[in-house]
Order: sequence, then structure tokens, then C-alpha cells
Amino acid sequence: MDTWQPADIPDQTGRTVVVTGPTLGGLGHHTALELARRGARVVLAGRTPRKLDETAVAITEEVPGAEVSPLVVDLSDLASVRSAGEGAKALGPIDVLVNNAGVMGVAEQRTFDGLELTMATNHFGPFLLTGLLMPQLVESGAGRVVTVASHFHRMARRAPLEDPRAEGGRHRPWAAYARSKLANLLFTLELDRRCRAAEVPVKALAAHPGFAGTHLAANGQYGRSSGGVASILDATIRAVSQSAAAGAQPSLMAATADLPGGTYCGPSGLAEFAGRPQVTLMTRLARDETAAARLWELSEQTTGIRYP
Repeated sequence: MDTWQPADIPDQTGRTVVVTGPTLGGLGHHTALELARRGARVVLAGRTPRKLDETAVAITEEVPGAEVSPLVVDLSDLASVRSAGEGAKALGPIDVLVNNAGVMGVAEQRTFDGLELTMATNHFGPFLLTGLLMPQLVESGAGRVVTVASHFHRMARRAPLEDPRAEGGRHRPWAAYARSKLANLLFTLELDRRCRAAEVPVKALAAHPGFAGTHLAANGQYGRSSGGVASILDATIRAVSQSAAAGAQPSLMAATADLPGGTYCGPSGLAEFAGRPQVTLMTRLARDETAAARLWELSEQTTGIRYP
């Protein structure tokens, strides 16, 4: 499959899809919207009930009769993730989990669990959530986990294999982000390998949005997307990027197209910044099986879960 477009999404009636990070106007919102448009029951998983309600209203206004439900989860807080996993049991079989939520370029912060915020939100939280939902993904008979990475993973020079609770050293926000996105790809390929080895009917794929006009960078830098310099950065990004709706298309391709596990989807345009989705490539470091296995072990130790 060279390129793909939303018209290629098959009927999703009867399927349940969980999408993390569905903030109004962002990648998760547009991912959930298109799946709801095709008949899926979409579960919006995010940390702020008010924002989940805003996105749900926007989806049902555009797709009357859409089945949309909230799942409150703060991926930076492992206790919150465990609580969400317990609450999600009522959903029954889950066909697709889209690990979309993330933070970008944030200053150094430690979570309640003692983890650096970027890795906690972008990797350890999704790792735990995926494991907690694995029985329901298996129950669907053909579960799929799509993790949203970034072209920025190419900037990472080494895998994040150090003690995640160790402090010290200078925090470089963009280096931390790049390494967390590398972790997303190492996780995806290792999850797919492990599912195949265990003969579990779940496959893992990844996607990246190219350069998409979302609030992520402004929120990461300034903790808000409007007001003063945050508004300037946000407007600048939107002026030179493709839309969030276009940025969501690689995720939709990974979630619905007939693709093998381990596939990575991204834009087809110049430098993969924009364009119609296609199957793309990741770096050699992202395909390092030794690093992936070590990261998996580290993630099990950090989150206290073992799967598949």
C-alpha cells in the first residue's frame, strides 16, 4: 500500500476504539471523529472531564447518533492509569487502542511516581494502559494497538534505558521528547514481536503526524496555547503546518488499513512533514531489538505489569 486516504476506512460498526489525548481540535479528536463517522463506538480517554465533554459534543454535533463515551485517565500518574484500566473493563472487547496522548518540550518535572514527566506521559503511562487493556484487545479476536510517535524520534541519539527515577544531569526538553518518541517505536515493535511469539491475536503499529498544527508545542513550552508569546508560537505553527485533521490521517491508516504488525505510517510529502499517509521507515536505532527488549523489561519493572 503506497498511499491512503480517509475514504479507504472500512465500516467500523460494532467496533470499539479507545483514543487517548482527544483534546478538541487535536489529533486525537480528529482520529475519534473519523472513526465515529464510520460507525465505531469511540471512547475518549483524557485527564479532564470538561475537555472530554467538549470533544464529545463536537463529535456528536458533526455525527448525530455517534456513540461516544469518556474514560478519565492521567497518563502521567500510574495510579490514575490503573483506575482507568479498571473502569474500562465495562467496555467489553476493545478492537483498537490509539495511544495518541503526549507532551512535548516540557520543562523538567517529576511525577508523583518519581518519573520524568515526558517519559511518564509519553511512554510509561501508555505502556501500562496497553497492558491493562490487553485482555479486552485479545477478546476482540483481532486487536490493534496504534501508538503515535514522531519524526522527531530521528533526533534521539540513544534509547532511554537508564533508571527512570534517577535524577541529575541537565534536562533538555527536546532531547527528552525525542527519546520518548523513540521509546514509542521500540515499544511498538517489541509489543508486536511478543504478541506473535505468544500467539496473541493483537498487532501493534505506529504512526506519526508529520508537522501538524496542534497546541502541543505551545502547551509544552508555556503551559497554555493562548496569551502572549504562547499565542504567537501557536499561530506560527498553524501557519506553516498541515491541519490537525490531516495529521490524524496516518493514525487512521494504522488503525484501519490492512497492514501487518510493526508497520509505521506517516505523511508522504517532502521530509514527511505533510501529505497523504503512506507506509514509512523508522531509524535503525528504533529497530534495535536488544534496546527494545531492555526497554520492555525496564517498563515492566517501573509500572509493575507484565504482558502479553
